[in-house]
Amino acid sequence: MTMQKEITVVLYGCHLTNNEWSPDVDFGAIDGFVEKLSADLSTLGITVSYREELDTLLEVKGYGDLLNLIRLRSPKDSIGNLCLGHIIGQSNDCDFFEDIRRGVSRIAFAPEMIEPEGSNKVVCHNCGCGC
Repeated sequence: MTMQKEITVVLYGCHLTNNEWSPDVDFGAIDGFVEKLSADLSTLGITVSYREELDTLLEVKGYGDLLNLIRLRSPKDSIGNLCLGHIIGQSNDCDFFEDIRRGVSRIAFAPEMIEPEGSNKVVCHNCGCGC
């Protein structure tokens, strides 16, 4: 029997505040990326959807803050609205799409490895997600 799980990838809006840095990310490509990810995981009973909540603005000074813009939700795993940085920790290669894939995969296959909301995680970057 396959598991039935829904994971939502949410993009918040951003306010860039570092004049010396800008993200090398095509935000318009996230939707297609998530569609492919969902197709890849659908045979396992996992659906992944994408939505934008651009009215919620977060300050972005660098790549770590960029991870805060992506929120992952999975009601079945009691994951309400955690930022990507909370789920994956620090990024190994600062590859935005690979980091999204890592976060979705962690929720899909090892949600017990994600520190619960409210834990005092060392890599917290003060995004407001509760970590």
